[in-house]
Order: sequence, then C-alpha cells, then structure tokens
Amino acid sequence: MTPRTATLIGLTAILMWSLLSVMTVATGKIPAFQLAAMTFAIGGLVGLLTWIGRGDAAKSLRQPLVVWAVGVGGLFGYHALYFLALRFAPPAEAGLLNYLWPLLIVLFSSFLPGERLAAHHVIGAVLGLIGTVLLFAGNTSGFAPGAVPGLIAAFIAAFVWAAYSVLSRRLKAVPTDAVAGFCLATSALAALMHGALETTVWPETTLQWLSVIALGIGPVGAAFYAWDIGMKRGDIRVLGAASYATPLLSTGFLIAAGFAKASANIAIAAILIAGGGLIAAKDMVLRKR
Repeated sequence: MTPRTATLIGLTAILMWSLLSVMTVATGKIPAFQLAAMTFAIGGLVGLLTWIGRGDAAKSLRQPLVVWAVGVGGLFGYHALYFLALRFAPPAEAGLLNYLWPLLIVLFSSFLPGERLAAHHVIGAVLGLIGTVLLFAGNTSGFAPGAVPGLIAAFIAAFVWAAYSVLSRRLKAVPTDAVAGFCLATSALAALMHGALETTVWPETTLQWLSVIALGIGPVGAAFYAWDIGMKRGDIRVLGAASYATPLLSTGFLIAAGFAKASANIAIAAILIAGGGLIAAKDMVLRKR
C-alpha cells in the first residue's frame, strides 16, 4: 500500500466521523457511556468479521502491554474524557478545546523518525483551527466556574487523541486487526462506567436501533480501522490538518437534516478549513506523476 492510498483511506475516517453528530441525535436519549458500550461492541464485531477466512488474524491480539495501553487508552481514554467534558462544560467551549487535536497531531508528527514538518503543514493546520473557532463562534453559552472540570477534560482529551494517533505511527508493526480488540475492550470499560454512573435507556424505535447499528459500523467502527491505516502508512501531517473538516462536515450534515441553520460564519469557516487542508496537502496534491 502506497502512502497516498493510505492517506486517502485515512480521509474516509474523517468523513465517517462527520456523521457522528447527526447519527447520535438520531439514537434518541441513550446515555453516553451506554451508547459507547453498544457502538464499540458493534465496531469490534466489524473487525472480527474481517477475520473470516484468515486464521492467523487472531494472532494480532497477542501484543505487548504497552500496545494495549496505547490502543485502549486512546479509544476509551479519549471518549471518557470527552463525555466528561460534555457533562460539565458547554458543548461549544468543549468542542473548541477538543478540536486542538488536529493541530497537535501536525505538531507532534515532527517528533517521528523520518518525518519533516514544513511551513505549509503548520499554516494549513492553523487555518483549520481558525476556521473551527469561527464555526463555533456565536454558539457559546457563557463561561461558568462549574464548567472548569469539563473544560480541563476536553483539553486533556485533545492531547490523548493526538498522542494515540501519533503513537500509532511508532507502533507501525502492530496490524490494524488489533483495533478490533481495542474496540471490544473499550466497550467493556464503557459498560462498567455506564453501570456505575448511568441509568439504562434502550432505543424506542426502529430508526433509533438502526442509528445505533450504523454508528457502530461506521463512525465507531470502520472509521477507527481506516484511521489506523492512515496514521501508520499515510501522510500523518495531511491527515492532521484535514481533520478540521470533521466539525465543518458535521455541521453541514446537521443543517441538511434540519438540526442546525446555515450562517455566514459557517461559509467563512468552510473556506478557511478547505483552504487549510489544501495547503497542508500541497505535497500530495501537486506530486509529480
């Protein structure tokens, strides 16, 4: 697999994650950790199904403890912190702090062996960050002292996901099949958190059940496998900068579904984020054939 192909596969994860919000809204009022437990279980099953006919795929789970710590710590740690952030802090502020992770991925990539951070990578990531700030501008609900724990959790979550993504590159020898095990372990931990903190609420309609299944197959399933391929074999700097498209596309899908309204801020954010992504991907877009 060429780096270009791996990067394109990684970009599909960004597209799938952009559907996360609209799909989550469609699941109804299922508590956060319960939804995580259900969808990560489906996501793990998606990976296990790809093992059919490959008898040696199960060997991918035989990994050192540090690999499991990175995999489960990244998937569960990030989602637990982000759910905590949304519990205490206003969604807009939490979202802004959380979306530091694309910029952090671009910056952290400079510490990887053989990687070189150029000016256009940083410029593209910063433009994406500015576009994201504009995307959330006007939607803030004010700062309250009680929101501090949530804001801290969102900030730490950004570092956790960026670290998980970049460390995946350092663990390049670990097969993507292992992500199925990380998903199942994350599901089990989320179920424990659900039992301790939440009251079970099951989907009430067929649409809600289908939305849960779709979440597990796509944004909380295939997306993590695609992201793993992109991080391990693709251009990590391009993927980091391009990740700012996630909140923009997510907002677009919410508008299309009638859950949000279009605005001038969204239009300007679209230009900045798209422009930043193109600048960061300059090497890939303009590569000589």
